[in-house]
Amino acid sequence: MTTLHNHITINASPESVWRVLSDLGRLEKYDPIVTNSRLIEKATSGLGAKRHCHTANGWFKEEVSEWQPHQKLSFTLFDCNLPMKALKHSYHLEQVGMATKISQTMTYTMKYRILGRVMDVLIVRKQSNRGIRLFFEGLKKEVENENNTDHGV
Repeated sequence: MTTLHNHITINASPESVWRVLSDLGRLEKYDPIVTNSRLIEKATSGLGAKRHCHTANGWFKEEVSEWQPHQKLSFTLFDCNLPMKALKHSYHLEQVGMATKISQTMTYTMKYRILGRVMDVLIVRKQSNRGIRLFFEGLKKEVENENNTDHGV
């Protein structure tokens, strides 16, 4: 199992960050890796809400497995054509002064046994960390732009 940790500080309140992060159908608007995201169940938020996302390298389906407004949001992969399986990513929001620190922990297991472990060490881990950083940069820009628009800046 591989575990990755990343974080970013966003110049906005946890409520503002949560508003964007928890809008499950909005992912493609700020994550440059995701080319399309859509809800696949009637639930649009909360535990059990599901979405289907496409990237340049494949597709995945995930379900909300933890939902604590303004504090924590987790997703669990339940289907994909990527080389990963048993993937979970969690986001923790923490107010730091006038900003929000958002931390992500991603854990996953590779398909393909030993070949998967080699792929992870040589390629997947680096690509995943790069993708997370791009996701965080897009999230930061989206939240801060929305926050500035809301405040007439």
